[in-house]
Amino acid sequence: MDLKAYLRDKRALVDDALKAVFPEPQGPSADVVRAMTYSLFAGGKRLRPILCIGGAEAVGKEGRTVLPFACSLELIHTYSLIHDDLPVMDNDDLRRGKPTNHKVFGEAVALLAGDGLLTEAFRLMAGTSGVDPRSLLQVIRLVGSAAGYQGMVGGQVVDIQSEGKPVDRALVDFIHSHKTGALIHASVTSGAILGQGTEEQVKAISSYGEKIGLAFQIADDILDVEGDSKTMGKGVGGDASKKKITFPAAVGLQKAKEIQSRLVEEAVGALKGFDEKADPLRSLAVYIIERKK
Repeated sequence: MDLKAYLRDKRALVDDALKAVFPEPQGPSADVVRAMTYSLFAGGKRLRPILCIGGAEAVGKEGRTVLPFACSLELIHTYSLIHDDLPVMDNDDLRRGKPTNHKVFGEAVALLAGDGLLTEAFRLMAGTSGVDPRSLLQVIRLVGSAAGYQGMVGGQVVDIQSEGKPVDRALVDFIHSHKTGALIHASVTSGAILGQGTEEQVKAISSYGEKIGLAFQIADDILDVEGDSKTMGKGVGGDASKKKITFPAAVGLQKAKEIQSRLVEEAVGALKGFDEKADPLRSLAVYIIERKK
């Protein structure tokens, strides 16, 4: 399949839907809306909503039916980036080649812009129509866990607390599977659940999501070592300078590459019971480790 065309088309679909969520900034809340949309439309890959759409398509559902829910995942992801960049966290100046949110709007507004995106995400989820209400409750709970202390927030805390400490493989597995992997896993699994996939199908796509979620973060680790800052739109080498626990630090660069390749192979293998409708997910698994940013 033509993955570039698929990503382009789905990204455009998601972008159009996201633009419809937010009004033109006006009135007393205009500044926070500007801050929210500044980061939301800064050029993201839209991987998480596309995975949600791909999960629905793989089980035979039209991708547009899960679009509001898919968009909510991008809001959660964007909130996490705004907060990650704050001085109290990673203290980054650039994100996607542009000044980070707090550099433009100030730390207080950036913090609240992230809060606004997170809460708006759950309002958007609840408004997803044309899907089974019980399935919608199930996936809201799944994403809530993936984004909260049991997932992304918990992984981020351990990541910060582990800086400068001895490298431990079990610890890096925990950080990566929670900080990044949990929301990626929830994204594609939510699509399959909302698409009314069978129990067996959802289980297989869930396994796929776990594998690619970890592979994605390992790819980020490797890009921070080997990547080009101009291509990535942010600085490289930050993990080493902050003494973060990463896969290259834990097992070495070559071994990290071998692990991510095995994870992708296993992820694709998890989809063996699906027909060509799952080809986008198969191609996305490979794209995750071949990307340059």
